[in-house]
Amino acid sequence: MATAQHWIEHYFDEASDAIYLFQEDTLLVSNKLAQDLQDELHFASNYLVQVADAAVKQKFAPTDDCFSCSIRSMMHEISIPITLANDKRHPLNYFLIYHVIDVPTKVFSLTLKSRGTIDRMDEMAEQRQLSRYVSEAQEKERKNISEDLHDSIAQSMYSAIMGVRRLAKDSLSPTETEELTAGIEKQLNDTLEEVKGMALDIRPSVLDNFGLIPALRVLAERSEEATGITTTVSGSAKTDVLSAETQNVLYRIAQEAIHNALKHAEPHEIDLLLVSHNHFITLEIMDDGKGFEVPKHQEFNGRSMGLMNMNERVKALNGAFSIKSEPGNGTMVTVKFPVAL
Repeated sequence: MATAQHWIEHYFDEASDAIYLFQEDTLLVSNKLAQDLQDELHFASNYLVQVADAAVKQKFAPTDDCFSCSIRSMMHEISIPITLANDKRHPLNYFLIYHVIDVPTKVFSLTLKSRGTIDRMDEMAEQRQLSRYVSEAQEKERKNISEDLHDSIAQSMYSAIMGVRRLAKDSLSPTETEELTAGIEKQLNDTLEEVKGMALDIRPSVLDNFGLIPALRVLAERSEEATGITTTVSGSAKTDVLSAETQNVLYRIAQEAIHNALKHAEPHEIDLLLVSHNHFITLEIMDDGKGFEVPKHQEFNGRSMGLMNMNERVKALNGAFSIKSEPGNGTMVTVKFPVAL
């Protein structure tokens, strides 16, 4: 037990946050960092108590100065932004954590946590979440490719193989042989076209060879040929300032937005606009379809799951993503990436 007590005291004294324990207005104990901070910045520990007390009263507006009444209202802990060393060149920003330890004896702790450290931890947590979304999106794409290969390409190739075997084994008339050969050739050509289409969906060669705008034009042409819905690309953005990864994400956004519009919106026209500005490049995908209520799809469920994955990829590359839509007024998907001057 004595060893455990020693460990607790050591942990308290070496903690990376400044910790104070009070009973009412009386300081009971503080750790080494708290003492060093007071010595460096020349403030009294009771100053922190006054800040915390003012924050509690402002937040919960108690009818009197009863400690227990305030504490019962605040659910035992609040976080208060506070800045120390305002008179110095580099003020120090903290969160003052007011935590109730024991109401009957009026014992509480005040902990100073660096806001910079908390912000960095939040950024790390957000980055981990972004990485998880990207990983899930990539795994979903791999699954779709696998299913396409198995359900379509593999079946077509197996059918062609069976036709070739029939040519080799069966005694067919010249007419039957010609018809079967023509059927196998057509099936292989159809399969080849399907493989080319899959390759374009996965990674269009025109994107690598000629850049983003030609790739978007090919995407629009393929969409228009397949659906009959007018799909145009305009703008003269200088895409060479964008990384290959950023250009790929922009292409995927356009691909997913067009797919969603065709699947859900019943549009007559889809327009893609890629524009350069002084500090950023934007891509807008606009359709004149039936639109939807964006607030009802904030979690991007169902119809917008693909765009949710794209949103996470955009954020991972420090870009901005937004959707504007209203029932009857179409939809506009906007992606913005910063560029160096």
